[in-house]
Amino acid sequence: MDLIRLLDEKNIKYSGVNTENSAIMAQLMTWFLPFLIIIGLWMFIGSRVQKGMGSGILGIGSSKKLINSEKPTTKFDDMAGNAEAKEEVKEIIDFLKHPDRYVRLGAKIPKGILLVGPPGTGKTLLAKAAAGEANVPFFSVSASSFIEMFVGVGAARVRDLFEQGKKEAPCIIFIDELDALGKNRAAGGMGGNDEREQTLNQLLAEMDGFGTTEPVIILAATNRPEILDPALLRAGRFDRQVLVDKPDFKGRLEILSIHAKNIVTDGNIDLDEIAKMTAGLAGADLANIVNEASLLAGRSNKEAVEQSDLKEAVERSIAGLEKKSRRISPKEKKIVAYHESGHALIAQITKGAHKVNKVSIIPRGLAALGYTLNTPEENRYLMQKHELIAEVDVLLGGRAAEDVFLGEISTGASNDLERATDIIKSMVMIYGMSDVAGLMVMEKRSNQFLGGGFSQNKDYSDKLAQDLDSFVIELLNKRYTRVKKDLSKY
Repeated sequence: MDLIRLLDEKNIKYSGVNTENSAIMAQLMTWFLPFLIIIGLWMFIGSRVQKGMGSGILGIGSSKKLINSEKPTTKFDDMAGNAEAKEEVKEIIDFLKHPDRYVRLGAKIPKGILLVGPPGTGKTLLAKAAAGEANVPFFSVSASSFIEMFVGVGAARVRDLFEQGKKEAPCIIFIDELDALGKNRAAGGMGGNDEREQTLNQLLAEMDGFGTTEPVIILAATNRPEILDPALLRAGRFDRQVLVDKPDFKGRLEILSIHAKNIVTDGNIDLDEIAKMTAGLAGADLANIVNEASLLAGRSNKEAVEQSDLKEAVERSIAGLEKKSRRISPKEKKIVAYHESGHALIAQITKGAHKVNKVSIIPRGLAALGYTLNTPEENRYLMQKHELIAEVDVLLGGRAAEDVFLGEISTGASNDLERATDIIKSMVMIYGMSDVAGLMVMEKRSNQFLGGGFSQNKDYSDKLAQDLDSFVIELLNKRYTRVKKDLSKY
């Protein structure tokens, strides 16, 4: 109290705070604030789920764009190659145009058609062309857009998609990358795949719910058919599979002709030569080559695209971007020159090897300091044993040339040795071309349309694995000695 009296005598202003009330408020905030935060988060998540399930696939934010609804103008004349695939799809087009013709006979048109094949071969384009030919609405959606972190949202989106399809019937529903949704459930884990499995079950139920009076066709695309759930592929669902493969020479020529119509050329374009150089490429690759050629001509300020632009575009697609700015010492240039010459010479003199189109010591791509372009003139579906051995010889030719003509090897052959080893392993483990395992298949290839490697399951003994290693080493050394002997003659 003496302090207050002294403050008053000196006319000093002061004030006071009730600390008991402040302490009570602090305790209340400590108890209630965490509860308020939890309740707020719960209400936010609940509102998101309610929006996702209540208003369907077109109801929340960016999900309005999950389904692309259109009436395509694309026709079969706008796509080339894969004549067999187009013939398979024409049947459903007639059904969509004249459903009564089939219904009165009691016929059951396949509800689902699965388009399988490597990336870039035109699976989506074929589906659009089918809708364009039938002149019906086309609903396209990616299978990955059905998968959400909130349980039930994916199934609701599937229901909404099929409800829209029924309202717009006759129509085509197209599901891209079906493997994202339809993986085999037997291979799944626990917990984390519950939402995907619920969505898949809903898709199966919706496909079974279609009647013969509802002319709705479901097309789906995948490049991994081997991992799909068997329930998707049974009769009445995706029971018909159509292969959309990489084009042959005729198909490549037709595809190049279609895309060449959209660019200005000098009139001296030889598309036959380009088609021969592009064996093994997909339709999307060919479209990119034509576009790349027009960009090259534009950069050079040319009036029209020339043959040299198309050939350079092919090399860019196969070997990568040319790097003229990379400085290489004369010593390294000499090593690369002998290395690439070794590849080319062995390819020229070896029976069964691919014809050499071009040899270059100008760096391209991420790592190549030079390259030898020796593509086959046509797609190969079978290879004989001597052709595989010839491919191994050509791969070993670069290192052998360094050894024979320079007297020392370099690190430039690492990728060649890796590929040669893979070929010999395939001969033993897959193709039965050795006495190590006889006709027994030791490994299976996975992802056939994605260039997949060996599976990880080891179903053979350690003794057989040792015999395999010994055979691979022995054959590599044997072929390397033979290649060095051939090069020594020149």
